[in-house]
Amino acid sequence: MNVLQRVEHWGDTHHPAWIDALRIMLGIILFLKGVSFIGDTTYLSSLVGGSRFGLTPVMLVHYVAFAHLVGGVLIAFGMLTRLAVLAQLPILLGAVFFINISKGFSALNSELWLSIVVLFLLIMFLVIGSGRFSMDDWMSRHDH
Repeated sequence: MNVLQRVEHWGDTHHPAWIDALRIMLGIILFLKGVSFIGDTTYLSSLVGGSRFGLTPVMLVHYVAFAHLVGGVLIAFGMLTRLAVLAQLPILLGAVFFINISKGFSALNSELWLSIVVLFLLIMFLVIGSGRFSMDDWMSRHDH
């Protein structure tokens, strides 16, 4: 058993039920953030355009919005949770270390704190997986 399989097995066996509620709330927050980005694409374009990435801002805007919308739904339902988390990680790493930190590390910078908490939760769910109350678990227990 390699390291990845051992981490996945440990996460699947050490998963209290209350963490599933946390996973659902995280998925809803990500989905609503995606809706917010779609509703105000000029704000997201200004965030991405002001960063130091070589990719075109339009591609990044579409990736961020799509990943938050689809990834948020997948995380909330517990479907392909680790894959959905992996799609979110580059976005949150960029949000924490390139975009929100430039506004200052203060208590008033709520976007930075939200990004840090969401990044922590994403890393946690990458390790522990989706849990008992998820579509992944339901599908593993039932015939397809």
